[in-house]
Amino acid sequence: MLRSGDVLDLSDVPGAKVDKHSTGGVGDKVSLALAPLAAACGVKVPMISGRGLGHTGGTLDKLEAIPGFRVDLPVETFRALVRDVGACLVGQTARLAPADRRLYALRDVTATVESIPLIAASIMSKKLAEGIDALVLDVKVGSGAFMKRLEDARTLARTLAAIGHGMGKRVTALLTAMDQPLGRAVGNALEVAETVELLRGGGPADLREVTVELTAEMLLLGGAAPGPAEARARVARAIADGSGLAKLEEIVAAQGGDPEVIRDPGRLPRAPRTWDVPAPAAGHVVAIDAEAIGLAAVSLGAGRARVEDRVDPAVGLVVHAKLGDRLERGTPLCTVHEGDRSAPRAAISARLAAAYTLGASPPPPRPLVLERLT
Repeated sequence: MLRSGDVLDLSDVPGAKVDKHSTGGVGDKVSLALAPLAAACGVKVPMISGRGLGHTGGTLDKLEAIPGFRVDLPVETFRALVRDVGACLVGQTARLAPADRRLYALRDVTATVESIPLIAASIMSKKLAEGIDALVLDVKVGSGAFMKRLEDARTLARTLAAIGHGMGKRVTALLTAMDQPLGRAVGNALEVAETVELLRGGGPADLREVTVELTAEMLLLGGAAPGPAEARARVARAIADGSGLAKLEEIVAAQGGDPEVIRDPGRLPRAPRTWDVPAPAAGHVVAIDAEAIGLAAVSLGAGRARVEDRVDPAVGLVVHAKLGDRLERGTPLCTVHEGDRSAPRAAISARLAAAYTLGASPPPPRPLVLERLT
């Protein structure tokens, strides 16, 4: 599959080339902050990303919420931006692992969508075609992930890492929790705004923790830090001193986007209407069906049920109630940002309310990073 098309040669780009791949989740906008942070810390980031399909969002759709942002750049431009800017985020070209496209189309009609060998081959054929030296894998586990069980996620991570090692690449995999949306924003423009908030030193704590951990792994693989503590400290400094935010603005400008959006996220597309979904009863949030929340965002127009569906960048939702939170009856679970072609409001509200399980006491805390595999 790798050799069925072009394999990029970035050997003329100085420095270690490191990418990150996530197996997908709800509210997972980590790549939007991770790429500029890693680049600000001296790691070259050639990132070929995908679009959202089903309940998971896609990095390309989030980037295209920024007016003018181009993800269809020629290979030579991609190479030049990785060299000169330090990062470039684009989509898969027709010449990159074309065999993957054929097999991907077959998996749905042959009941092999969940086949771990085929998932691993699909991911790694594209990533190895990028010309990278190393790869960080974020394998999600939980209700909002494709892998609901820890043992399945572990098997996938080990399979992916083994392929990378067999091709002479440095690979690290983190198994991270996706038992609730990551951060609070679910929807393309909303997630860009939350990314800017993070790079300004704010943002939700869970999103910041996962972003720092994954970016630190990139620094370690790229030789930009001698150890884990130093790597985390470097990433934290890139947030604190604004260099990560400045790098994001540089990437946006270099790829044709409006850099003013990074200075003022209020320029992003906005939905014409917002409304809250109230908690049906009092209690602690003991479980969240993150996949149901992702599908609710799709029904608003924030994602795709089919490949050909058009995405509305403005719509989505902002999650207010997270695991362990104590709610009163009527407390907003989330705020819906609604466009003009969404499903009926009553159906969306019912789906979101049903995604929450309330109980008398909070669940035990669960770490965000469940395992690290090398």
